Amino acid sequence: MRLDRFLAESTELTRGLAKRALIRGEVSVNGELEKKAARHVQETDRITWLGERLSLVGTRYIMLNKPEGVECTARRGLYPRVVDLLDVPKLERLQPVGRLDVETTGLLLITDDGQWSHRITSPRRRCSKAYLAHLARPLEGDAALRATQAFAEGIELEGEDEPTRPAELTCLDDHHVRLVIDEGRYHQVRRMFAAIGNHVETLHRESVGALVLDDTLEPGEWRELTPEEVALF
Repeated sequence: MRLDRFLAESTELTRGLAKRALIRGEVSVNGELEKKAARHVQETDRITWLGERLSLVGTRYIMLNKPEGVECTARRGLYPRVVDLLDVPKLERLQPVGRLDVETTGLLLITDDGQWSHRITSPRRRCSKAYLAHLARPLEGDAALRATQAFAEGIELEGEDEPTRPAELTCLDDHHVRLVIDEGRYHQVRRMFAAIGNHVETLHRESVGALVLDDTLEPGEWRELTPEEVALF
């Protein structure tokens, strides 16, 4: 690998800025000053920039406990971005796996592995997502039974030609439910409850597939996935 490319992939420098850093004498290879951008280097070489040893950034798989008030977008807008909660190099390469709306909290996966992300989000994969919802109006007795059956059969959403796929609704108490779906339409969970005359006050995603949100993570905190967790998808 060319030295300027190594610098660009292991730091926040662009290729152009990496070449300037070399010209300024900021880079050493195996203890010796190096100014040639085209020099071929390997990961086993000891490469330093401004005295700090560098290493290539590998593929990253991150679990974030998304807080309320941040959005899953690459562009800066009205709200902070979820990627801005991460303190990692090459931030611009990371993308959320799917979306959670600004108000929704809980498990959000973030990666720079496009194929891995596609395996989770592809409609053909039918990857399940489990949500905890706090409802504005109580859901109990016969109403709870009707809602459970309706969700299992599929809900007609406003503006949609096809009903939702069968979903598993579990009533935890009068105002709290767990809903498991295996598709990802726009604001789907909130729209499903609106279709039966209710309103979601708060929504929290607790799992994606077999991967459950780490309960030691506070809102806004994150950690790298283990190899075993990555292999779940």
